Amino acid sequence: MVSSLSGLPGIGRKSATRISFHLLRMDPIVFNQFIDSLKVSKETLQFCKICASITEHEICDICNSSTRESRFLCVVEQPEDIFFIEKTGVFSGKYHVLNGAISPLDGIGPDQLRIKELEARIEEGIIQEILLATNPTLEGDATATYISSRLRDSKIKITRIAYGLTVGGTIEYSDQYTLSKAINSRLPFNQ
Repeated sequence: MVSSLSGLPGIGRKSATRISFHLLRMDPIVFNQFIDSLKVSKETLQFCKICASITEHEICDICNSSTRESRFLCVVEQPEDIFFIEKTGVFSGKYHVLNGAISPLDGIGPDQLRIKELEARIEEGIIQEILLATNPTLEGDATATYISSRLRDSKIKITRIAYGLTVGGTIEYSDQYTLSKAINSRLPFNQ
């Protein structure tokens, strides 16, 4: 159990041991409900066919929404980034998940990301602004720079999430206020 749990992101061996003992002490009924909820989630959740966010349907509620601003697209690294941006309540556009960031040391190049799908969405002619909300890390900056260079000749306004976030940190661990300020104070992305 400790080996399995420590394989999860952000869970070290010490935390995995604590979680394991907690699970062992759980009431059997509560434990079974917990396991059943994990199974149901794994079986019913999927990736949106348009943005690659996590959804129960083929197309997520945000992509299906007629009240969201279709001309404004926020590009994020992972589906969970959408959850944290949505919690701020300040972004009214739609999303595009890259499923990672460029990281040569990890063998991840632009071809492993959903950049071609992003370009296909842009070719539809609806999008007028892209907010690059990749993490403020070397990999996130490299990804934002790459996307910006690919879209240089388009007439789309390209902005980058402001550095209200801690450099080297991730969207997941930032508080709502800092993330809100970062979105609201975005700046044009110049190379």
